[in-house]
Amino acid sequence: MKKWTAVQKRKIHGYVRGLIQLVFFILLPSAFTTAFSGVKYIFTQMGTGAKIERNPFIDVLIALLLYTVLFGRFFCGYACSFGALGDAVHSFYLWICKKRKKKPIVFKESWGRVLIYVKYGILTGIVLLCFIGKYGDLRGSSPWDVFSMLIAGNFKLGSYLIGTFLLVLILIGMAFCERFFCRFLCPMGAVFTWMPTLPFFTLKRKKEECVKGCSGCKRVCPSDIDLPQAGSPDVSGECFQCGKCIHVCPKQNVKRSAVPKKLELIFTILRACLLAGLLVWAGV
Repeated sequence: MKKWTAVQKRKIHGYVRGLIQLVFFILLPSAFTTAFSGVKYIFTQMGTGAKIERNPFIDVLIALLLYTVLFGRFFCGYACSFGALGDAVHSFYLWICKKRKKKPIVFKESWGRVLIYVKYGILTGIVLLCFIGKYGDLRGSSPWDVFSMLIAGNFKLGSYLIGTFLLVLILIGMAFCERFFCRFLCPMGAVFTWMPTLPFFTLKRKKEECVKGCSGCKRVCPSDIDLPQAGSPDVSGECFQCGKCIHVCPKQNVKRSAVPKKLELIFTILRACLLAGLLVWAGV
C-alpha cells in the first residue's frame, strides 16, 4: 500500500479540518455565544444575589470546559463559528495576494506578545458589567451579537451600528493575522486559556531530535507558540489544537503521547463527533 507523503498528509488534514469547521458552522453556529452567555449569566446572578440555576447556557458552558480539560482547545480550532470565519477570511486574503502576486502583509510577532493580554481585559470588563447589572446598557455594541444575528439570517442591524463597526474591524484583523480574534479579543478564549488541560492529548516534540535551527512548527502555528518537550507536563492554553505543526515537521517529530501518529486523523474525527454529541446533548 502506497504511503502518503508529508505534503499529502498536510493537505488531507487541512481538508478534514475545513470540512469539520463547515459542518459545525452550518449545524451548530451558536455554540460560542451560548457558552459565553453561560459566563454572563453566572456573574449577573452573582451580582444580584440570585440563585444560579441550571439552564442550556450553563450546560453548554460546563460541557465545553470539561471537554477542554480533556482535549485542550479543540473547540476553538475546529468547532467555533467565529474561529472558522477567521480562518476563511485569512485564507481568502492569502488567495487574493497569491492571485495578484502580492506579498501578504505580515502581522508582527512583537505586536502579538502585547495584544495577547487584551482578551483578559475584555473578559474582566464584561464580567464586571454583568456583576453590577450594567451589561444590558451596551446593547448593540457587541460584535458577536451582530455575528449571531447575521448567521441566523437577521439583517436588521439598525440598533447595532457600533457592534457592526467593531465586527468589520475584526474582519480586517482576521484577514491580516491568522486567528486574530481568537488570540487577542475572544473573552471565551480567555476562559479556555485559564483551564487546566490534561497532557495526554496535547502536541509535544522531542527537541533533541529536531533539525538544528528548524522552526517550522512555530512558523505555521496560528498562536506562534513553541511546542513543549515530550514528557513535560507543560501545556500552553494558547494552543488551538489545529494540528498544523504535525505534518510540517521534516522529521515527523510532533505527536501526542497517548495517540499513535497513524491514528491522528481518526482521533481528530472522533473528537469532533464527541464534541458535536456533547453540544447537542447540552442544548445548542
